[in-house]
Amino acid sequence: MYDSFADLFAIIKATEKLEKAYVRDIISPKEYETECQKLITHFKTLSSTLKDIVPSIERFHDTHKMDCQAALNRLVTSGVPATVEHRVAAAISGTTSAAIVAECVQNFITAMDSLKLNMVAVDQVHPLLSDLSASLNKLTILPPDFEGKTKMREWIIRLSKMGAADELTEQQARQLHFDLESSYNSFMAALPTAGT
Repeated sequence: MYDSFADLFAIIKATEKLEKAYVRDIISPKEYETECQKLITHFKTLSSTLKDIVPSIERFHDTHKMDCQAALNRLVTSGVPATVEHRVAAAISGTTSAAIVAECVQNFITAMDSLKLNMVAVDQVHPLLSDLSASLNKLTILPPDFEGKTKMREWIIRLSKMGAADELTEQQARQLHFDLESSYNSFMAALPTAGT
C-alpha cells in the first residue's frame, strides 16, 4: 500500500514538474505530450487500483501538502496533455470561423441574387440585409468599422424608414447591388489566405 502511495505521490510531483517545464518552454511540445500522456496513463491505472483506499485524489494531495495544482488540473480535471487541449480548441475555433465565413458568403450571394431577380420590396430586401449584417458581426476577424458592416447598417436604417410594401427605385436597387458587390469583394480580400 505504501509503495502505491509513493507511486501516486511521484506521479503527481512528476506531472507538476512537467507542466512547469512545458510552460517555461524547457521541453518541446512533442516531448511534453509523450511524457504527459505516459503520466496520465500511469495515474489512471494507479488511481483505479487505489480507488477504495484513496477515494479522493484531491484529499490525498491536501493531506500530503503537495502544492501541485497544475498536476491536479492535468491529471484529474483535464485528463489530456495541454497540447491536445490547445489543438482541440484551435480546431473548434477554426471550424466555427469557417462556418461563419460560409454563412456570410451565402448571405452576400442571396442578397445580390434577389436584387437581380427584381425582388426590391422592402419586406423582401430588409430580412436579407439583416441576416447578412448579423453574420458579418459574428465574424471576429473583421474590424468593427469594416466597409460591409457599415454599408449594411446604413441600408438597414434606410429601409427601416420605408414601408414594408414600398419598393426600391431602379437607382436604389443598382446602388444597393453595387454596395453589396464592393462589400463582398472587400470581405473576400479581408479573409486570411491559407497558410497565414
